[in-house]
Formats: sequence, structure tokens, C-alpha cells
Amino acid sequence: MQIQKTNDGSHTLVSKEFGALYHSSHGSFQEAKHIFIENGIAALNQKEVTIFEMGFGSGLNAILTYFYAKANHLKVNYVSIEAYPVDFETIKQLNYNSFINEANFDAVFEKMHQVDWETPQEIDDFFTLTKINAKIEDFDFSKNYSEVFDIVYFDAFSPNDQENLWQEEVLQKMYDILKKDAFFITYCAKGNFKRCLKSLQFKVEPLPGPIGKREITKAVK
Repeated sequence: MQIQKTNDGSHTLVSKEFGALYHSSHGSFQEAKHIFIENGIAALNQKEVTIFEMGFGSGLNAILTYFYAKANHLKVNYVSIEAYPVDFETIKQLNYNSFINEANFDAVFEKMHQVDWETPQEIDDFFTLTKINAKIEDFDFSKNYSEVFDIVYFDAFSPNDQENLWQEEVLQKMYDILKKDAFFITYCAKGNFKRCLKSLQFKVEPLPGPIGKREITKAVK
């Protein structure tokens, strides 16, 4: 795993296995904040939120969600799946604490990365994190996660890097775990992907993208 600085100064990771960036080269921090906070959790008007994340990765989306929830007095149940966990020595080198000006950032970020997998872990009295170490295509969501989520943060590697994650089998799983009127949000705006969402009865809404990207995709169940 390599660390690379993006255009806003924040770090991203580079997967040697897939040759893919974890976040946009135009700015990992601004991308994550724009897509998953401003057009994700901030779009909900409720005090309790259930979130599923595809790809825990560096933990950037989770830590941004944590501090948004804290600032806005929200109770969050956050479930994230990750097939290839990042080693903690690499995580400690990331510079996200320079972009999130919170006194307890390091303690919370480290706790998120070091908690046990597979079982709910209380990060704070308002934020519960469950990390699942599995491939999404192999994981059975029907046992515990049928129609329970308000949002899906879909932050998989791009269709060019892992095409199978953007096709009907996986996207059907995402449809099934969402509550009615809940939504799926992602950086991808490819035509084939959006047509697949529509075929699964999602209502697809293109939204303005972050710096360096014209459009992102929101899909409502």
C-alpha cells in the first residue's frame, strides 16, 4: 500500500493489487466531504441514521461522518465492509488530522481502525461501528440487514478497476438493504451503471460533482 498526496493536500492510498486510488487525485478530503457528507448524511432530516459503506478503506468517510454526527447531535449506526483491510502502520501516516480540526481526532481515528471486526463496537455514545471483513459479492446481507439502512455510501474502486462491483448482483444487494425512500450515493456516473440502477427500480438523480468531476450519482429506492 502506497500513500499519495492529492491536489487539496490530503492523502490517499494506492492499491498495489488493483493499481487504483482510494480517493480522487483532485482531493481526497474535498471529494469525501462533498459526496458522502454534504450529499449524503446531511441530506437527511432525522436524528437517528443507519449507514452502510462499501469499502472502509482509509476510514476517511467514517471519520467525517463521526464528526458530522457529533456536531449535529445525531445517533449513527455505521456498518462498513472491507475485503482488504489497510495495515495500521500505514493508517498512522495519513494526514487527515490536518483537515479535521478536532482535539480527539487521533484517538477516534485509531479506535475505528483497531476495533474488532464482525461485531458492533461503540466508538462513542452516539456512534456505533460494525466492520465486516469480507467481499461484498460473497456476503449474505439477508440475515441481518434486509431493509435497514437510510443511506448506502458506495465507495468501491472504479468500474475500470473492479467492474463486477458495479453490476446487477451487487447493486441488487444494495437495493435490498435500503429502506423505502432511502438512497444510495456514489462518485460514479457512468451510463451503464446508471442504467443498471434504473433496471433495479432505483430513481436515479445526477448531482453536481466535487472539484475535478462533473457529476455524481444519487439513487433513491
